[in-house]
Amino acid sequence: MPEYVSVVFNIPLKRDFLYRNPEGPAASVGCRVEAAFGRRKAIGWVIGSGDDCPIDSAKVKPWLRLIDDQPLFGPTSLALARWLAGMYFCSLGEALAIMLPSGKKEPASPAQAFDSVEIAAQAITASAEQQAALAYILSIPDGRCYLYGPTGTGKTEVFLQAAEATLAEGRGVIYLVPEIALTHQVIEAVRQRFGKQCAVLHSGLSPAKKLGEWRRILAGEARVVVGARSAVFAPLPKLGLIVLDEEHETSYKAGNTPRYHGRQVAMYRAVTENARLLMGSATPSVESWQAMEAGQLAKLSLSRRLAGGAMPSIEIVDMRLEGRTLSKRLIEAVRTVKAAGGQSILFLNRRGFAYFWSCKSCGAELKCRQCSVGLTYHKEKGRLICHYCGYSAEPPRSCPACGSLEAGWSGFGTERVAEEAAALFPDLSLARLDSDTVSHKGVLEHTLQEFKAGRIDLLLGTQMVAKGLNFPGVQLVGVILADTTLNLPDFRAAERAFALVTQVAGRAGRFNPGGRVIVQTYRPHSPVIRRAAAHDTVGFYADELAVRRELGFPPFARLIRIVLRAKEAEQADQAANQLAERLIRAGQAYGNAIEVLGPAECPIATLAGNARRQILLRGQLVSQIRQLLSHALTDFKLPSACYCEIDVDPVSLM
Repeated sequence: MPEYVSVVFNIPLKRDFLYRNPEGPAASVGCRVEAAFGRRKAIGWVIGSGDDCPIDSAKVKPWLRLIDDQPLFGPTSLALARWLAGMYFCSLGEALAIMLPSGKKEPASPAQAFDSVEIAAQAITASAEQQAALAYILSIPDGRCYLYGPTGTGKTEVFLQAAEATLAEGRGVIYLVPEIALTHQVIEAVRQRFGKQCAVLHSGLSPAKKLGEWRRILAGEARVVVGARSAVFAPLPKLGLIVLDEEHETSYKAGNTPRYHGRQVAMYRAVTENARLLMGSATPSVESWQAMEAGQLAKLSLSRRLAGGAMPSIEIVDMRLEGRTLSKRLIEAVRTVKAAGGQSILFLNRRGFAYFWSCKSCGAELKCRQCSVGLTYHKEKGRLICHYCGYSAEPPRSCPACGSLEAGWSGFGTERVAEEAAALFPDLSLARLDSDTVSHKGVLEHTLQEFKAGRIDLLLGTQMVAKGLNFPGVQLVGVILADTTLNLPDFRAAERAFALVTQVAGRAGRFNPGGRVIVQTYRPHSPVIRRAAAHDTVGFYADELAVRRELGFPPFARLIRIVLRAKEAEQADQAANQLAERLIRAGQAYGNAIEVLGPAECPIATLAGNARRQILLRGQLVSQIRQLLSHALTDFKLPSACYCEIDVDPVSLM
């Protein structure tokens, strides 16, 4: 039995700690132990063992408790964690913490997640396009390819049949979806197709259930893993295929340290484990589209809606000529669809009742006390709420600055639209889906079941109604305001706006011709809106790539974003200036290959009471940028009141 073990903890220290194996069962590499760490107890991961002790052995303490009797990870997962730590500037312990389940006790029956699955569903007969795509995918045992096609053209079935063929080869499958809540139908399709061979991994599972599923995967009982971003770390013994569904979605990017991207991790695993990587979307990310255009990524296309529907007609309505939230055209269309026995979806990417308060007398605005953003009025709760930090307050009866009664709200969210729709359509059954209404367990699933059964005529909501829904009765989609994403000061704003309009439009007419989409906008001449309305995907990407090339943004450059935050603005400024100076000096060794942009205020300059400053590093090779940043951070001491966030390949600069 080895005398010592090396342990890492979920802390931002890039080192391991030595402990002694006490009498009894030894801690194997891959297991967790509880150990004394400073003045507290902490749970860590054993990453090595041996009999050598490079320090005074009398100072080495024994660990206190062995948590796992069997390892949670092996050499492949440990190598992945080391790559993750190096790529995304975190410690090995932080990388393992994001990869592995934290449950301390497995559930009595890990397979209980499949109680609702009675028999596995059978594959349907594929179309000629699907068969051609599948033949190409299976012709390569590894490598990358992209399945592109409008919504409703059968991408999911190709994914599932590719998964079946990979299982027949004796290899395992990871099927990634952007968000469990928004892709419920896809999850069910995977589970029904593969039954008890399928394991589900996502943040909604309890730690114990997640650990149970993890153990099933390690044991080879589950050979298909379906889940959101973190499922990309599933420890399949012989990985053969990774499916990245809705590849363009920003939810594949982690928002906390380590800020990894599921697509990047999937690419790494596919290369190092000789697996296929199959991505797909109706609206590929600009990076993936460019890779397909350049021949770096095999493009497989689907063009025909398989359920008998056709691409819907899309009409743009100029809201500058309208006097209310819902235009005359949209109101008329909802009534027409109802009379014909169809259903409608209304989409607005903004929750709450109203989002902008101002005084007409003095011009004062109501903003969050802790963030540099406006407060949103939630009428049902009778509160003003910040959607960034959660701060809430009672709405004022008069202007807090001057006492004037000439003050009020403008702008609108789903709550207000629902109120107006209920008044306009008293004979229609209406349901609203946003994060306010689905906070209670089961509400989302129940509402979608009711909508599928035809008991809801009009479904209103945020992104929850824009993606992953496949219902035969939907004949009309109304985009209440297409401008919300376009107005953001971010280089991906146009890409997100195009994707949202295209994706939500794809909910209409999937099973029958005659689907309609009405897009309401205050910018009817926007090229982004017009390209989406014309189903002109090729034209949009050509426009966007030209802009990105001119401005030097991805995919024509790689970025690393550094955000420094502190309670006091002066402290944030000082730290940002000092780091920028070090970066500029270190960058001289790279000539003009790397640009240091900033420091500057973040677009949201204050968040949760912290002043935020950002520095951007831009260059052609991310390896060079990482080397530069690593060099600049060597011996750099942040003030104790400051915190540094490093984001490699950011998806947002907000």
